[in-house]
Amino acid sequence: MRINLQGKNMDLTDPIRDYVGKRVTNLGRLLVKMEERNGEVAVHFEVEKTTNHHKSGDIFRAHCAVNIGGQTFHASADKPDLYEAIDGVKDTLFREIGKAKDRSQTLFKRGATKIKKILKGISSFRKK
Repeated sequence: MRINLQGKNMDLTDPIRDYVGKRVTNLGRLLVKMEERNGEVAVHFEVEKTTNHHKSGDIFRAHCAVNIGGQTFHASADKPDLYEAIDGVKDTLFREIGKAKDRSQTLFKRGATKIKKILKGISSFRKK
């Protein structure tokens, strides 16, 4: 898994790097099996301070794009706290990747059931 971390309008400190690394590796349990089937996983994570002049304080944006064997998942969040924005992105990506994984498994099971019914129909037709 390749992780690319980029910061805009702010310095990337070691605590920020560690926090993003923990959140991305938290997604790892979902990504491991998909990586084995589909190939390499590339993660591009971007954190930025959008402006310096908001009335209510600084607004932070976190954006992440995960590319898994040609499939791309995107998530972004704008929050007043950088760590909340990172957590929001992780949660959104977890849901999106989980839905895609469940959908592919459901389609596979549905197809296998259909083939099984066809084969049962052929074998019962031959017995008569």
